[in-house]
Amino acid sequence: MELFKDRNFDFIKHRKVAYTISAIILLIGLLSILFQGFNYGIDFAGGTLLQLRFDQAVSTAEIRNILGEFNLSQSTIQRLSEENEFIIRAGNIDDEQRREILLAFEEKLANPEVLRMETVGPIMGEALRRSFIYALIFAFIGIILYVTLRFEFKFSLVSVLALLHDALIVLGIFSLLRKEISVQIVAAILTIIGYSVNNTIIILDRLRENMKLRTREKMENLINLSINQTLTRSILTTLTTIFPILTLYFFGGSMLSDFALALLLGMVVGTYSSIFIASPLLLEWNRIFQKEQKAVRATGKKMVKNNFKK
Repeated sequence: MELFKDRNFDFIKHRKVAYTISAIILLIGLLSILFQGFNYGIDFAGGTLLQLRFDQAVSTAEIRNILGEFNLSQSTIQRLSEENEFIIRAGNIDDEQRREILLAFEEKLANPEVLRMETVGPIMGEALRRSFIYALIFAFIGIILYVTLRFEFKFSLVSVLALLHDALIVLGIFSLLRKEISVQIVAAILTIIGYSVNNTIIILDRLRENMKLRTREKMENLINLSINQTLTRSILTTLTTIFPILTLYFFGGSMLSDFALALLLGMVVGTYSSIFIASPLLLEWNRIFQKEQKAVRATGKKMVKNNFKK
């Protein structure tokens, strides 16, 4: 099945536009990460999370007033899409204090139903953050080794740059939107990395085959040809992956919405980077080294001529 009858799209011609778009999005995301930071969930920040559903209408201000009686007025209170359902993130709360808070809610507001309760100590949160960083580092190292052994080092380099591009864009958007960074989001980021590198390898594998068959063809023509040959596959794979993720986002409830959003962003950005970033970067690599090789040859010829004159 082919989606496009004429598959002669010139992706390389528009690569600078793609670079500019990526640079702008990355810059906005990095500035948000630098000045605003991440909204770490309980998994990484430590503390106590309570997800409550009240049997009557209550407001965020009323909840905060009662928490203030327990010196917890600085807690984060988030109203969910479900009516009268809230998530409260506070410092570490012991069992006795939790019972007192729930009793105060019941007496002064409405009867609360505890849907979820999580408690993570600060040491555990720090350990989870380190594990997240290690997981990303080992994932990138593994990808570099695999792609280098299967292809060449330059292929692995552009693949990892594209993966960094994808991960930073997703993290930047989450920082900008103040979405919670939790263990589920880490799992989504690692899934995105695996999906994106698979998409990129499909194109690079076709490029390697075309380089063997068309030895006299220009590199930019070979890259365009390889992307066009795999374009239908890339789009169909992305669409079939996105449809269940959209279902998860709209019908999975508040517990899974951020996880689904991270996957959705990652799939779209991963497909985009495989087509518009990874392969064009390979062209830039070749041009840089061709210039260096020409400079070395020119220097060598001059030295030979000077020696001959002497």
